[in-house]
Amino acid sequence: MTDTRTKEELRELAARAGRELEGKPAEEIVAWALETFGERFCVTSSFADAVLVHVVSRVAPGVDVVFLDTGLHFAETLRVRDIVQRTLPVTVRSIRPKLTVKEQDEKFGPRLYARSPDECCDLRKVEPLERALASYDAWAAGLRRDESPTRANTPVVGYDTNRGKVKVSPLAAWTQADVDRYISRHNVPVNTLLRQGYGSVGCWPCTRRTAPGEDPRAGRWPMFDKTECGLHV
Repeated sequence: MTDTRTKEELRELAARAGRELEGKPAEEIVAWALETFGERFCVTSSFADAVLVHVVSRVAPGVDVVFLDTGLHFAETLRVRDIVQRTLPVTVRSIRPKLTVKEQDEKFGPRLYARSPDECCDLRKVEPLERALASYDAWAAGLRRDESPTRANTPVVGYDTNRGKVKVSPLAAWTQADVDRYISRHNVPVNTLLRQGYGSVGCWPCTRRTAPGEDPRAGRWPMFDKTECGLHV
C-alpha cells in the first residue's frame, strides 16, 4: 500500500483489476481495494440504503464513509445516515458545501436548483466530493448497471479520469432482486421513501415519486433533461 502512485499507474491498475475482478463477489472486490489502498480507500453513500456500506464494513471495519450533506436532504435520508453511524463499524464523514443554502440563495438567488440544477449540483455535491476525496486514491460507489442506461457499462473497477482516482463499484453487476435479498438477509437500513413510490432518492427539491415500471431515476430532476448530478460522469 502506498500513496506515491502516479495517475498513470492508477489508471493501469484499475484497468487490470477491472478485467480480473469482473464476475467476482462484491466482498472479493472490496478485499482487493482494501489490500491495494488501505486507508487511502473510502466508500461514498447517498443513504438511499446502506447496502454498499454494509458489504464494505464486513470486509473493512472502520472504513471511512463519505456522505455529501447538501443541506437539502429528506429527513428520511439523514435518518439512515444516523442509523448507520450508530450501528455499523464505519466512520461516517458528513461533508458540507462551502456555502449554506441561505448563503447560496444570497449569492446566486433563491431556488438555484429550479433554474440551474447543474450549477446547484456542482456547488452542493461535485465540489464537496472532490474536496472529500483529496486524501484517498480510491473510492467505492454503489452504482449498478441495471439502474439506468447511463450506468449500463459500469466496470467493477475503473479509473475516474476527472479526479485521478480509482473508482470501485462492487455492486455493479447486482440486480434489484440481489439488493432486496441482501437487505432482507442482513436487515440493512433502507430509506423509507423507497417504499413510498420513490425509485431514487436525492435532494428533496429535485426528487419526485415514479410510476410502476418507470425508470427509477426518472424521478430525479423531472423538469429537466438530467438524470445524473455530475458525481458519476
